[in-house]
Amino acid sequence: MIIDSLANAADYATLSPLFAKGFAYLRNFDPSTPDGKYEIDGTQVYAAVQRYTTAPEAQKAWEAHRVYADIQYIVSGREKILYAPVTELQSAVSVPYNDAKDVEKYADCVKNAVSTVIPAGSFGIYLPQDGHKPGCFVDAPEPVVKVVVKVRVR
Repeated sequence: MIIDSLANAADYATLSPLFAKGFAYLRNFDPSTPDGKYEIDGTQVYAAVQRYTTAPEAQKAWEAHRVYADIQYIVSGREKILYAPVTELQSAVSVPYNDAKDVEKYADCVKNAVSTVIPAGSFGIYLPQDGHKPGCFVDAPEPVVKVVVKVRVR
């Protein structure tokens, strides 16, 4: 897991050419873009634009991916995202791995999760070994505009 500001994205674009494409999309993102899925480089890199209201941690699910890394960029608002190594979640699978969606869901079993607040203009990178619980409110529910860039890493 990495948390940083989009102003520092060039430091992470060096992870791979696919990450560089994802960050280029975010740097040029138009906040009026409608919700939906947008190809950046076919199935190698794509973006999901989302608008929603953050919710209590208890209403959100832990998740992890096997093929893609997430770059979760907050355009407006802020949200809390919890983090735990996927090894701490594997004994609590609540929804088995879905190959088509590249996601596995987990029950709330982590006792020492790391809590991160992602403000507007910042992002979190979550690799396949990083379990995460996005969409949680910080102090109270608030509207968020978020872009999740999926970067193929496997």
